[in-house]
Amino acid sequence: MDAMQRETGTGRRSRRGRRVLIASVAGTAVLGGVLVLLPREGGDAPPPAPGPAALARGAVTTGVPAALPDLAALIGDRETHLRAHPLDGAAWAVLGAAYVERGRRTADGANWPKAEKALRTSLKTGPERNPQALEGLAALAVARRDFPAAKKWGESAVKAAPKRWTAHAVLIGAYTGLGDDKGVGRALDKVTELRPGTPVADALAAGVYRDRGWREDAAARISDAAAAAEAPAERAAYLEQAGRLAFERGEREEALRFFQEALRTDPDQRAAQAGQGRALAALGRTTEALSAYQAALAKRPSPEYALELGELYESLGLGQAARVEYDLLRERVRDAEAAGADEQLVLGRLDADHGDPAAAVERLRTEWGRQPGTAVADALGWALHRTGADEEALEFATIATDGDKGGGVRSALYAFHRGVIERELGRSGPARRHLREALTINPYFSPLQAPEAKRALAELGEPSVEGPPD
Repeated sequence: MDAMQRETGTGRRSRRGRRVLIASVAGTAVLGGVLVLLPREGGDAPPPAPGPAALARGAVTTGVPAALPDLAALIGDRETHLRAHPLDGAAWAVLGAAYVERGRRTADGANWPKAEKALRTSLKTGPERNPQALEGLAALAVARRDFPAAKKWGESAVKAAPKRWTAHAVLIGAYTGLGDDKGVGRALDKVTELRPGTPVADALAAGVYRDRGWREDAAARISDAAAAAEAPAERAAYLEQAGRLAFERGEREEALRFFQEALRTDPDQRAAQAGQGRALAALGRTTEALSAYQAALAKRPSPEYALELGELYESLGLGQAARVEYDLLRERVRDAEAAGADEQLVLGRLDADHGDPAAAVERLRTEWGRQPGTAVADALGWALHRTGADEEALEFATIATDGDKGGGVRSALYAFHRGVIERELGRSGPARRHLREALTINPYFSPLQAPEAKRALAELGEPSVEGPPD
């Protein structure tokens, strides 16, 4: 099925799914016996509900988001168990997976060394073929943005247990970061073959479809995932993903509803809180937007959120406040990299627009050589433009935006970058087309750069039309 068929063939289903989710404000069912089957104590009495540690264990071993309080309970439970049973390789693997999930949810890099130690201990003490530990190391590498390592560990996990769908799932993230679209497709096919019709498979498919520019399909699949998810933390994660997709389409109000519902479902869903800030800023509700970003950063100090908040301050003429956020971003990057994370992409983006563009080019060239994903191609192209190297910049901007070269995602930011580079090279027609495309995809994509796109398009004017010669 080609992209146009996907857009039209699932549009009605997507709209129905989104209407159902927007209208749904009730609570969600507890996982209960779906994840952990406990023996009955007698008669027809139902089994006791699993505790927080059991719920989190069921989540982290089945590839779905887990609630932060449950993760804390699971980590405490496994640490206590391992003090008495230090050679339990399976318990070490569960503990490592829990640390990975907590680090991912909180952006606290202190979890990464703990996760790595636990997972490597599992490799030493567990069975010879230990796919759970290998898969955990792959997930850790994805969280650290070390995609070559994620590929290595993920492929080892698949080799150890070809029918283990969660190993194929983690490879989707690894291959995406490496710009390997065919690998992504193969991994998704295996997930849908081994785990068909499940919320987590739908959510993974939605992310892949988004990257390929199949926006209606992506919206339909994430709507299905959120509607079917039973655990609040899982449902909130999918609502947040639905909100991001809506915002990328320029649907500010719908995005805000998704983000608000995600936070009502799971108050620890800080990505949704940052999404609220994004949507509120686009709606002109800047005081509320600033508060949302600040609250998100207080609990999840993500460098990405700091960059967004800094640019929002800058768009409001609050240069000093913006510089404070950029300095905090650098501090958080240092902490994350000390814990083994690769934050060169966000640091390159910061330097390109708010620091030293030449330094951005240097660090992003290295990143491109190591893991050439679409986001790195866009960032490197923009950094090259900022140093005046527009011919080379256009090569990377084309990679980021041309579906035939792997850049299938419909990103307003990427289209804007390409349009500005083309304008600088005197290519008015393509520049006009890509700037207009950016504003069509999402007129509110950036508080700083969306207004710049409008100004650049106005300066280019309409194309001249000359009649045939007499």
